[in-house]
Amino acid sequence: MPDAALAEPFTFVIDSAGVLRLAPRRSEHVVCAGGGPVLGAGEMSFREESGQWVVGEVSNQSTGYCPDISSWPAVAKALDAAGVEQPSGFIYEVMFRRCPACSQLNIVREEDFVCVFCDEDLPREWNVDWAGS
Repeated sequence: MPDAALAEPFTFVIDSAGVLRLAPRRSEHVVCAGGGPVLGAGEMSFREESGQWVVGEVSNQSTGYCPDISSWPAVAKALDAAGVEQPSGFIYEVMFRRCPACSQLNIVREEDFVCVFCDEDLPREWNVDWAGS
């Protein structure tokens, strides 16, 4: 990969077959997935180490799919299949929750499970339907 291509993270998805798909960061995750369901999604950067490509940083930051942090094993498996070393988990974890009261999508910060739109409590468990996002 040319250095310019590595200057910023990539948009990534793990498609339903478990294959890693990459696109430029400005790409939408749903487009990267071809509109289909995914096992994981987020942003990923790479660096070269001893002649090998390794994942520098990886997150589950995708407002198109809002994947739970529990999607990490699917991401790790796809990276293993591609022969790419990775960290032991997401470097940056995003907790998505849909408010049961107003249906708005929220990002939970600092363990504050309260909807920023209506002040109702958010569920502790992931509840974002990818197909409905």
